[in-house]
Amino acid sequence: MKNFVRTTALALCMTAAAFASASAQEVKVGVDSGPYPPFSSPDASGKWVGWEIEIMDALCAEAKLKCVLTPLAFDGLIPALTSKKIDAIMSSMSITDERKKMIDFSDKYYNTPTAVIGPKGVKFEPTAEGLKGKIIGVQVSTIHAEYAQKYFGKAVSEIKEYQTQDEANADLAAGRLDAIQADLITLDAFLKTDAGKACCELKGNVKDDPAILGSGVGVGLRKEDTAMKDKFNAAIKAIRTNGTYDTISKKYFDFNIYGK
Repeated sequence: MKNFVRTTALALCMTAAAFASASAQEVKVGVDSGPYPPFSSPDASGKWVGWEIEIMDALCAEAKLKCVLTPLAFDGLIPALTSKKIDAIMSSMSITDERKKMIDFSDKYYNTPTAVIGPKGVKFEPTAEGLKGKIIGVQVSTIHAEYAQKYFGKAVSEIKEYQTQDEANADLAAGRLDAIQADLITLDAFLKTDAGKACCELKGNVKDDPAILGSGVGVGLRKEDTAMKDKFNAAIKAIRTNGTYDTISKKYFDFNIYGK
């Protein structure tokens, strides 16, 4: 009898677990297909790793969502979201008024400054005057491309746009660019590589413009997906409260990436 009860209880537990797994909502989460360390990049085996990948996993687990990572070109993420090819974006996409005309966002899950790097030994400020006559590189369809056009477009000789940040970094290291503008953490990660150490240095942070640079990075969502937004907002709050956010962040950063 006891064996029967144990067997029945075990079967019920397994059935309940299988039902819970099967009933979990599947969410296709779009990420930039280009490497963007330390946030997201494929390792040698092809597995995606990085701070943002771990945060995504933590949020999806907290929200009880079955998230499927879906790599796409960065400039194709919003079109893929609005056409329902994906269900969310977690790719260091800043919350800006311009983007909010097309999609909605969760609460922010991090916020860091925007900076400029350039060749070692060449002194200049990250301003229109400092960049006068230079070639600056930015990733296409980013806040950095928009910012560079507004503040540096009339001063620089050219603004070169790249599909991936890695391509811009490589051109700077090869001497085909005079500067790059991007997220400070991403640039710092490049400066810590052998190529970055050999060629380049930080020139400073650009002057803030919240209208372009946004108010932090959030999960990109369709405007009508209010229930999904509520789930992500609750999950962001939960992992910030229960220590999961800090545990993951301390593996990558020695400062508060969440920002003010």
